[in-house]
Amino acid sequence: MLLLAACAFAACSDNPSIGKRHKRSGSLLTPVSSGNPYEVMVVAEDSVWKGYAGKAVQQILDKHLVGLPQDEEQFHKSHIEPKHFDNITNLFRNIIKIEISDEYTMAKMIVEKDVHSTPQIIITIHAPNQFDASVYITEHTKDIESVITSDEINREANDLYYEHNIKFAKAVKEMFGCNFYIPVDIKSMKEGDNFIWASDDGLSSIQNICIYSLPYVSEKMFTKKPYIALRDTIMKRNIPGGHPGMWMQTNPEFVWTKNINVGGMYAMEARGLWEMRNDAMGGPFISHSRIDKKNNRVIVVEGFVYAPDKMKRTMIRRLEAALYTLETPDQIEEEEKKQNSK
Repeated sequence: MLLLAACAFAACSDNPSIGKRHKRSGSLLTPVSSGNPYEVMVVAEDSVWKGYAGKAVQQILDKHLVGLPQDEEQFHKSHIEPKHFDNITNLFRNIIKIEISDEYTMAKMIVEKDVHSTPQIIITIHAPNQFDASVYITEHTKDIESVITSDEINREANDLYYEHNIKFAKAVKEMFGCNFYIPVDIKSMKEGDNFIWASDDGLSSIQNICIYSLPYVSEKMFTKKPYIALRDTIMKRNIPGGHPGMWMQTNPEFVWTKNINVGGMYAMEARGLWEMRNDAMGGPFISHSRIDKKNNRVIVVEGFVYAPDKMKRTMIRRLEAALYTLETPDQIEEEEKKQNSK
């Protein structure tokens, strides 16, 4: 049954490279890129930036990130004209260039990596006119979002392979047989029954990551309502509040789920809001539910944030990247076979 379920889920699609380990990027000859994660600089003439094409790109960059308690754009944007794109500005980490010219016969998108700096992604959109450019950009909204988001996730997840909380990774390996890496500053740890919770114990904001497992029962576990019910049961048992009658639970009105691909394997992503029952605490969470075929179980990894009066996009994005480092026992075994066959 488990194998059939995995095959049924194989049709899901997101960027298949997310979650695959790469060699650390960088070169002595390539400068380090500037800008912060999820910052995008658009290079276009003022007339293009203010016209159809520029507005189409701005709609993508200004779209709110799903699953946050307040409105926050998924990207931070800036704009410069091509004449200002020089040896300093071309070091920016995420760049979208819009080039309009009658030399082009049709709209087209080119994606390049680490051209002027490392890590860097440059998306160039060519078109004969603004209307064609705007139509093309609108039709490829998901592609543009995915290119930037996937690259940012890979950058941070890849760094975690080389620098992470070793104590937490060891505990996860011993309890679940998985590889799972989290930032070094998330170091306070509590272990339960098939459950590990780590926190950074911040003063004004708290970033948390947990991992737990459940016996695989049916593919319905990878649908919204059963997922929420199972999550609430696990969290009630493992994350109580400060007084009796308080525990973490899911706000069912604000949960979004979708199928994604993590390193070539199926996962269900859930985003939404959590709250502390009978208390005023709450915030956003993101989780991945994965199938562990070798042990006939489901592994769930989750990041959640408590940061009242603060913007939370950067924190939840950071935790999201960590979720992509999870490697189930069957994945580890497969990787070892590949290494031994070389």
